[in-house]
Amino acid sequence: MAASSLASSPILASNIAVPPPPPPPPPPPLPMMPSKGSVPAPPPTKPLKNGAAPPPPPPPPLPMMPLKGSVPPPPPPKNGAAPPPPPLPMMPLKGSVPAPPPPVPLKNGAAPPLPPPLFGAAKNLGPKRPTTRLKRSAQMGNLYRVLKKKMEGTNQEGPIPEGRSSQARRGLTGNSNGGKQGMADTIAEITKKSSYFQQIEKDVKKHAKSIMEVKGAITNFQTKDMTELLKFHKYVESHLEDLIDEGQVLARFEGFPTKKLETLRTAAALYLKLDAIVTNLKIWKVVAPLGQLLDRIEHYFNKIKGEVEAFERTKDEEAKKFQTHSINFDFNIIIRIKESMVDVSSSCMELALQERRQMKAVENKETPGSKTERPTKDCTTKLLWKSFHFAFRVYTFAGGQDDRAEQLTRELALQIESNLQHQ
Repeated sequence: MAASSLASSPILASNIAVPPPPPPPPPPPLPMMPSKGSVPAPPPTKPLKNGAAPPPPPPPPLPMMPLKGSVPPPPPPKNGAAPPPPPLPMMPLKGSVPAPPPPVPLKNGAAPPLPPPLFGAAKNLGPKRPTTRLKRSAQMGNLYRVLKKKMEGTNQEGPIPEGRSSQARRGLTGNSNGGKQGMADTIAEITKKSSYFQQIEKDVKKHAKSIMEVKGAITNFQTKDMTELLKFHKYVESHLEDLIDEGQVLARFEGFPTKKLETLRTAAALYLKLDAIVTNLKIWKVVAPLGQLLDRIEHYFNKIKGEVEAFERTKDEEAKKFQTHSINFDFNIIIRIKESMVDVSSSCMELALQERRQMKAVENKETPGSKTERPTKDCTTKLLWKSFHFAFRVYTFAGGQDDRAEQLTRELALQIESNLQHQ
């Protein structure tokens, strides 16, 4: 009662201080537009309840160290400029080789794959070697050196040097008619009205049709078959053999393929020559007595060896000349010659071993102290060695031997050594 009266009293009310009301809150600030190139301010932190202190701001990220060998990133553009575009890949220069792609890391330590071959790598475009049943021998050279030392008492390891035949190249090429034309021209100029010149003019008129047919046939002729080559060569010669002077007559026909005609004749004559060697070797009679047989076959071998080796030295040049005129010569005939020569030498070794077995059978029937025993062995050993020496020369010439020759040379060498031990 008393308290309420005191409060309502005007005197007491004037002596008590009353706090003024709080001012109204200020309006929120307007959002500021960021200036060009400036960094926007972070958003304001929300007030926390119960008067808790706000958490500290996160620390700025640490700069990353560039890896070894890596390219550092470009600096940030200034003044808000747009970043530069990435560099365009460089186009390889004309004729340069592009760089290979980076290697892909492999797992479990596997070996990296082999690099691919370079673009445009050269290929082996050389001609293929002809196939043959002859092969190099691992024993022939050693057997020859051992037996030669025992038979001749020398340490010479190589084969006996042989002279080159002076007629190596003779007879392998066809005849040429180049000299006839000049001589005929001179005669025709001196004696324009001679019977010889009149006969040439007569042949030109008489054989004009057949010569024009031969001209077209020679121009268009091309072959890989030697049988066809020989047949066509015979056809050409049948039309030209009746001319009194082939060079003078053919010179009257413009554009006649004279050079191709000469090449055709050369190829045909060469093949006939080599084919005759193969035929002679295939029909060679290997009969006793062995000494005379070896003399004959060695004489023939010395002749053809020089010719074949001389031809092999010029084979590439001859092949180009033939191919220029669309004639692909069959050089495998050289292989057939060598194989046939090996067959003949093998037959000679077989005959030598056969005669030795027959001689041994005769010796077994004789008394140990007979006077004919020692000379017979010496003679037989010399013939065996002569057969072996000839087989070695053929082996060197042919560049190898077949399985039959391999077996026979081994057996013959053992027989020679056995004879030497019992002498």
